[in-house]
Amino acid sequence: MSTAPVTAPLRARPAGPTVVVGWALALVAVSLAGGLASDTGSSWYEGLDLPPFQPPGPVFGIVWTVLYVLIAVAGITATRATAGTAAFRPVHLLFAVNLVLNVAWSWIFFQGHAPVLAGIEVVVLLATTVTLAVRLRGPAPRSAVLLVPYALWVSFATVLTWTIALTN
Repeated sequence: MSTAPVTAPLRARPAGPTVVVGWALALVAVSLAGGLASDTGSSWYEGLDLPPFQPPGPVFGIVWTVLYVLIAVAGITATRATAGTAAFRPVHLLFAVNLVLNVAWSWIFFQGHAPVLAGIEVVVLLATTVTLAVRLRGPAPRSAVLLVPYALWVSFATVLTWTIALTN
């Protein structure tokens, strides 16, 4: 006879539509909040010395749209995979912190006109993105893989932000 304690699941697996709608709404909110701050037509932004490897403006919209879809799918997959486990709370807290940092960068850079502070912030964003992907390798490997393009883009954004910060 086993002496291991029997533990009940922390909670039942979330319902499909609720999880999908929740993540979709969260990523739409993040997209809108970041988009409200992003002002590439301001005199401040137009006065910046931008590096030659800066992508054209429309590329950012396309890339972020794809990334937000991937993040939402990663979130849905992670929610389903970690529901009822001890990993659920820390994973979702990390997702929340990451998405707040995602939005904050636009406000710090475009509205705060603070490239150095945005550079510091984007390093933290990158760290949370990588940590999230690594943390999800066990319970939700598909989520981890879906976050790789996001981590790569945030890596590029880190280089871009620091290049702008150091040349302006």
